Amino acid sequence: MPIVPARRLLLAASLALCTTAHAQPATFPQRPVTLIVPFPAGGPSDALARGLAQHMGTRLGQPVVVDNVAGAGGTIGLVKMMRAAPDGYTLGFGTIGTHVANAAFYKKLPYDPVADFQPVGLAGGAPMLLVARADLPANNLAEFSAWLRSHQGRASYASAGVGSVSHYGCVMLLSALKLNVTHVPYRGVAPAMNDLMGGQTDFMCDQTTTSLPQVAGGKVKALAVLSAQRLPSLPQVGTAAEAGLRLDVRSWNAVFAPRATPTPVVARLQAALESAVADAGFRQQMQTVGVELPAPGAAAPAAVTALISRGLRDDVPALKAKGEFLD
Repeated sequence: MPIVPARRLLLAASLALCTTAHAQPATFPQRPVTLIVPFPAGGPSDALARGLAQHMGTRLGQPVVVDNVAGAGGTIGLVKMMRAAPDGYTLGFGTIGTHVANAAFYKKLPYDPVADFQPVGLAGGAPMLLVARADLPANNLAEFSAWLRSHQGRASYASAGVGSVSHYGCVMLLSALKLNVTHVPYRGVAPAMNDLMGGQTDFMCDQTTTSLPQVAGGKVKALAVLSAQRLPSLPQVGTAAEAGLRLDVRSWNAVFAPRATPTPVVARLQAALESAVADAGFRQQMQTVGVELPAPGAAAPAAVTALISRGLRDDVPALKAKGEFLD
């Protein structure tokens, strides 16, 4: 039997490894995928993430399991995902809070919002509403602004915590109004909204996903839409732009993978995400809870990169000017 030279054996082994490495994305996934949501279960981002996970799992042929890893404005969960093996089996759910607001509110953020993550695609978002306690004597943004100026030293606003989307929205609003108001951070949207309804705070900037039911029930009043367009569900509520403010604040959510995840794997995940957000049933399901899914073809990774870059360039300076920092 002829002896095969060692060099030929090494070459054959190298070719086998290369073949295996290139074959893996074609068969991905072969086991369940974990989607880390860096917020508590039951919040607005969690609801979207769970619906998306179900639909993506159907298209991938493997379950996508949501893992809530909450704490520190979403940084704990995202750091866990960032440090995971870059093989596509651990993903993360990022938001305008984790990738823009945290860059302003943390003195030393434990990740780079751009360099440490590979965007898979845009998952959806929601308009922001300025809502106030039901008995606050204002019915639109102009009246609210006048009331706030005369009560600036006594007024307070609630948020789901420093660095949350609700905090981000109100900081941007107050920056546009050139006012300083006491911030009362809570551990989540639910307790913040409960105290607003109870009159312990005066106003809040919240996503439609959690504020619309309270507005419909008369428990809080909607004073303005903080994004560019009026809402079909609240046609009588004007926008901040209509009141003369240069303000367009809306939440967004996206799916990310660790930076070194292979391109074919990211492409497979992106195709599953885009198929999910294009599903008519899923779109209807999300619309009923106030979530707006991206238009077909608009969920690409480049769209996520553009949102982060714009936020870091345009919004972070205004957020930093408020001087509210976390260690």
